[in-house]
Amino acid sequence: MTAAAPLLDLGRERAYVRDLGRAFAGALVFNIPLLMTMEMWEQGVVMDRWRLLTFIVAGLPLLYGLSYYAGFSKRRGLVNDALDTAVALAVGFVTASVLLILFGVVEWDAPPREALGMVALQAIPGAMGALLARRQLSGEGGGDTDEDQASYFGELFLMTVGALFFALNIAPTEEMILIAYKATPVHILALIAVSILLLHLIVFKAGFAGQEEADHPLKAFFHFTVPGYAIALAVSLFALFLFGRIEGHSVAGVVQTMIVLGFPASIGAAAARLLV
Repeated sequence: MTAAAPLLDLGRERAYVRDLGRAFAGALVFNIPLLMTMEMWEQGVVMDRWRLLTFIVAGLPLLYGLSYYAGFSKRRGLVNDALDTAVALAVGFVTASVLLILFGVVEWDAPPREALGMVALQAIPGAMGALLARRQLSGEGGGDTDEDQASYFGELFLMTVGALFFALNIAPTEEMILIAYKATPVHILALIAVSILLLHLIVFKAGFAGQEEADHPLKAFFHFTVPGYAIALAVSLFALFLFGRIEGHSVAGVVQTMIVLGFPASIGAAAARLLV
């Protein structure tokens, strides 16, 4: 008579606990700059709630895609990816809540609207860090995982994630607005050229799919670099909209600020392979 399978696989549960611990570490490592940025605290208070809701709703499919390509655990499949997404979001909320309370930013008697706004705004970047934890913190980065087999559109998705992660670290700051204000047309054109050049160079170093196109740099330029820079600019525009950096500015001013923010966003897009 065959013995019944144990209801609880201790080895698997211990592995999941380790994965969960790495998820918290990833949320902390990747989100600590935002958690200690005053502009992010202010945005959590003053940001229109519909903008915050838009950010969370837009972030959910990004988190699911990141779970599919990376994930903080080895479990795969539609349901497991959805569960990893939910757990990563919970990790992001818990990490942000604990640290903002620890820093004295969120006080016990703070209005619920303000406290929830500050925590929710930090939860999505924290969840991204949680989902990147296995690749970055477990020493398994060289494995043959789903992101190594990503399709062309999968690569563009990863570039979007990288661009968003970098843009979120810069978009709330006043320095970004100051740089855009001080920049001349020559500075802006030079920034576009440098952004595209760095993106093109990093793409090959980062090992994107289609690396065989390295022998055809012009083809690769139009295949990855141009779409990657367009993604960086689109993500930058979304970040400016999210943080209310568009209202009250001329079209030329918005475009100039978008190009300035597009510089770190393009580096994030190119370095997506190094992050994921």
